[in-house]
Amino acid sequence: MRRVLIAVVGAGQCSPDEARLAEAIGRELAGRGAVLICGGLGGVMEAACRGAAGAGGLTVGLVPGDDPSSANRYVDIAIATGVGQARNIAVAKSAHAVIAIGGEFGTLSEIAFAAKAGVPVIGLNTWKLAKPGLVAPPIVEVRSALEAVERAMALALQP
Repeated sequence: MRRVLIAVVGAGQCSPDEARLAEAIGRELAGRGAVLICGGLGGVMEAACRGAAGAGGLTVGLVPGDDPSSANRYVDIAIATGVGQARNIAVAKSAHAVIAIGGEFGTLSEIAFAAKAGVPVIGLNTWKLAKPGLVAPPIVEVRSALEAVERAMALALQP
């Protein structure tokens, strides 16, 4: 049976609060046996990987350029995509669920790609999306790192 992949997405430069949340999420994911997948660079991505690595978890980073060594030091498996920001599609669609923390327009693109693909998106202090006629909002809003991981794991494990 394959392991659950949870993407953690957010800005390459983040606030100390966002970094603390991301690190806690990484730790929680590792403790539940999930593989953390991200864009492999700094900010939220690095903090989440640091948390997962510190708890013995596996981290995968899909970096935008041609050099896998550009990944942050907490990435176990670095994949050089060579496709720039288009790597956001692969991050979003490879995951069983996405946790978005804060973020800029790159994060918004990952949220959109995940939502379009039917991948559940959990949001923590991130974008708010609305569209007339939607039955449910595309982002499940949560208030804590623990709640983000609990919701992501529950949704990822649903058939």
